[in-house]
Amino acid sequence: MILPDGYSDIPAGKIAAVVTHLEMTARPALRDDPPGAWSLRKVDAPALDWYRDLFRRVGEEWLWFSRARMNDSELAAIIHAPGIEIYALAVDGRDEGLLELDFREAGQCELVYFGVTTSLIGRGAARFLMNRALERAWSGEVGRVWVHTCTLDHPSAVAFYQRSGFRPFRRQVEVADDPRLDGTAPRDAAKHVPLIG
Repeated sequence: MILPDGYSDIPAGKIAAVVTHLEMTARPALRDDPPGAWSLRKVDAPALDWYRDLFRRVGEEWLWFSRARMNDSELAAIIHAPGIEIYALAVDGRDEGLLELDFREAGQCELVYFGVTTSLIGRGAARFLMNRALERAWSGEVGRVWVHTCTLDHPSAVAFYQRSGFRPFRRQVEVADDPRLDGTAPRDAAKHVPLIG
């Protein structure tokens, strides 16, 4: 459905975001790694509690809710599926970043989830994580790598992806139940998104 020009009302209890899809169709030159004591490790068949904890700590401020609303079998079916790769960015022995890659569609890789905890924003950890993501994404027979972000995410997300070599190709509007109203996220999460219940 194409929205008409002008304003469109969003019902109380809902959130709305403009979603930007970005892609690259050739392996980019990687930017220099910033200084920092980060490491990346692949997490095979991640434990659901571990995944939920890291997903929440990375994404709660940006209202990541889709995986938080899944029951155990739904979540396991996705994160344990062949073609899905989960990585953790570690600093000082603690996991503080999440990278989820989806290779299930032949010839392409989606960066499904990408982010670091708020304590690492602006410190170079996301650049380190993106460099590792692009190395892995382009390591096989891939002709396209893509990602999407939205206006609920960090305000620099689109620019960060573009600096990394992605170019926007599609824009959508997503409307969903506000996760702060059903307990999926705390009521004080994402202060940059007004809660209208």
